Amino acid sequence: MILILFGFLISFITVILFLILCVNIIISFIKKRAFPKKLMIATLSGVVLASSIYFYEMYFFTFSDIDRESTQKGSGPLTSPTEEYTANAFYELYGGAAGGVNVWVEITNNEKNKVQIVYYSDAKSNFAMEWVDKNTLYILNDEPNYPNSNRSIKLEIGKEIYHENGLACKSLLMKGEYETCYQN
Repeated sequence: MILILFGFLISFITVILFLILCVNIIISFIKKRAFPKKLMIATLSGVVLASSIYFYEMYFFTFSDIDRESTQKGSGPLTSPTEEYTANAFYELYGGAAGGVNVWVEITNNEKNKVQIVYYSDAKSNFAMEWVDKNTLYILNDEPNYPNSNRSIKLEIGKEIYHENGLACKSLLMKGEYETCYQN
């Protein structure tokens, strides 16, 4: 979150520097002054820095940014039919009083003692989990009064994940953790 705020600040400063640079370039042509090289270097540095932050946030995403201090336990534990996996849902509050709630589902491989997040979305009022078979988990996440709010999905554990806005799907760091990534 701090990195995103820093990125917005750098972008804002870069836009201001760009506007000042444009005015100085026009003045340098009209009054035949020297080209504002230092201002251009500062502006280009801001563009490179802001672009780097955007690239990092977009392509180096992990679920480590989840605020685990303000989480609430949701559904689960729900053990798979073979008892190989255990599913747990958690809720993350965001935005204060006017904010909302995100939900994520963690799968624990009981044999390997490995935990993996397989589902992350905005939480709806109708949420439930159910094992369809030994490796497939059905996640119901729906708001019945709003037809376009359905975020329900069947996921094959170890092969598929779901991230509502697709950051996990674009992440270069997470490519090895799944075969198929779904997004809204």
